[in-house]
Amino acid sequence: MQGDRPNLSALPVTAALRDMVAAWLGALRNEKRLSPHSLTAYERDICQFLDFLAGHLEARIDVTHFADMHIRDLRSFMAARRAQGVGARSLNRSLSALRNFCRFLEQNQHRVSQAINLLNPPKSTQTLPRPVAADDVLRLIDTALATAKQPWLGLRDAALLTLLYGTGLRISEALALRPIDVPAHADAGLRVRGKGDKMRDVPLLPLVHRALGDYQAAAPFDMAEDAALFRGQRGGPLAPRQAQLMLAGLRRRLGLPDTTTPHALRHSFATHLLAAGGDLRTIQELLGHAQLSSTQIYTDIDTRHLMDVYDAAHPRAKGKPEPR
Repeated sequence: MQGDRPNLSALPVTAALRDMVAAWLGALRNEKRLSPHSLTAYERDICQFLDFLAGHLEARIDVTHFADMHIRDLRSFMAARRAQGVGARSLNRSLSALRNFCRFLEQNQHRVSQAINLLNPPKSTQTLPRPVAADDVLRLIDTALATAKQPWLGLRDAALLTLLYGTGLRISEALALRPIDVPAHADAGLRVRGKGDKMRDVPLLPLVHRALGDYQAAAPFDMAEDAALFRGQRGGPLAPRQAQLMLAGLRRRLGLPDTTTPHALRHSFATHLLAAGGDLRTIQELLGHAQLSSTQIYTDIDTRHLMDVYDAAHPRAKGKPEPR
């Protein structure tokens, strides 16, 4: 393989194994409805393992090798990846992809060694997302309006930032919206297509609805109902990278940290909603999380915020003397 790019056809594997990998990826795409990004990650992970195993065993890898796989082979693979600087989170994803492929082999009547189930996943330190303070979000929106080269661009950027913070959408979900998806009235809510083509309903605050309306009214393009809602300067769909660069420019102007990203606004939505009394199940539905465990990280963020307030204000915090 060249670099980290998956290239199954170039690997020293048999045609039978190559066909099984292709069938597995097809099942993930058509039955599990994984996103193209997730499919690419799974393909890369399995290709990296097969490439390593071929060199490790000095053999052309076939489906039958999975029946004879030893735990030391798996540990050697993990050690080799660590030596390349790969972190625990990526190693866990690779292991998850490999286990998924092994289950697929078993479902198709191929024997698989139990070594894959005996390997303990590497422990990873959970990095909590860094939400953007509400005041900083307002500063970002104000700066977008005040510094844009053209007024409609300022309204576009302000509408996108308001949407991300006010609904918790992923940037990909926001940029996939069409004018027809925006209801005539805010109380109708927003219908969003998320990961795995799953639809969910998201409440639309009047402020967010108004920002979207102001942008659409000012846009110098024909806003066809089925076209992209957010447009670039030349009228084409606004790309995620363009949105990221836009926010990067705004945060530099305001001296905000590099963690101020479109995805951080999604974290801010969830964190601030939880702090205001929202329950986890509701937040899970609004964010489109498949598992509640994905949403529970926000309880840790809220606890961390409370501890920061305690450390700053409580007379007994960190050995501060009590006022007399």
